[in-house]
Amino acid sequence: MTTTTLPVLDTGHDLLRAVLRVDGWSTGAFGAIMLAAAPILREPLGLPATWSIPFGVAMLGGAAALLLLARYPEIPAPLAVTVVTVNALSAVGMVLLTFTDLLPLTGWGTAFLYIGAAFVAIFATLEYVGLRRANR
Repeated sequence: MTTTTLPVLDTGHDLLRAVLRVDGWSTGAFGAIMLAAAPILREPLGLPATWSIPFGVAMLGGAAALLLLARYPEIPAPLAVTVVTVNALSAVGMVLLTFTDLLPLTGWGTAFLYIGAAFVAIFATLEYVGLRRANR
């Protein structure tokens, strides 16, 4: 039987691990808010509960994955690349969502998605920097 090992990052750099933790906790907190506040987000943001509840659940799942990954003794490079990619695509997706008619967003809702996209893009960037530093 053959086993495959994933390439791992040099744990000499703590930036990636720290950013994964902050990303995980903030994603979890935001997911919980999305779930708890789903009924009241409709009016000010134009975000229907049919969207905010699945987003909240997905964010809680993503938060658990991020926090689990941050606890690995050595963070596998492919998993870190996946985190960067998912965050980058999520940021782009949030911006693109504002240009569609899929959601009846208010002005506040559009601003909400832009701010969320900015935060996710910042996490993607910091995780990318951490990945590059750890891979040296």
